[in-house]
Amino acid sequence: MNTDLKVAEILLVEDDPGDVLITKEALALSRIVNNLHHVSDGDEALAFLHREGAHADAVRPDLILLDLNLPGRNGREVLAEVKASPELRQIPVVVLTTSRAEEDVHQSYDLHANAYVSKPVDFEEFTSVVGKIDDFFFAVAQLPPPA
Repeated sequence: MNTDLKVAEILLVEDDPGDVLITKEALALSRIVNNLHHVSDGDEALAFLHREGAHADAVRPDLILLDLNLPGRNGREVLAEVKASPELRQIPVVVLTTSRAEEDVHQSYDLHANAYVSKPVDFEEFTSVVGKIDDFFFAVAQLPPPA
């Protein structure tokens, strides 16, 4: 048994309870051991990332799954702040959203998103996509060590 097994810390920034549930289920099926942390708006996401208030003991996530359409600060604002921060910019951010608008795709990459994924409507497709994201970032890609 490998006692050095790294647990992937994932921050899901999502306000739709149904999408939260499906994402949790998809990650539970993943071959990657992970802890999913969930916040439901942009302001709470930034408090988590900056370890402020109720999130003072928050872990630094290894990956952020970010919806664009959020209450409070939207996903674009969260992405811009994360990528502008020397302490946070190396955390991969996958925009996981319902939008297929070219403008959203371009703007997300202009703000240095690591990937842009449109949420499939179908449950099996959605779980497959989330599993592929998890697999890529934790089994294929080499991520920088925490700062």
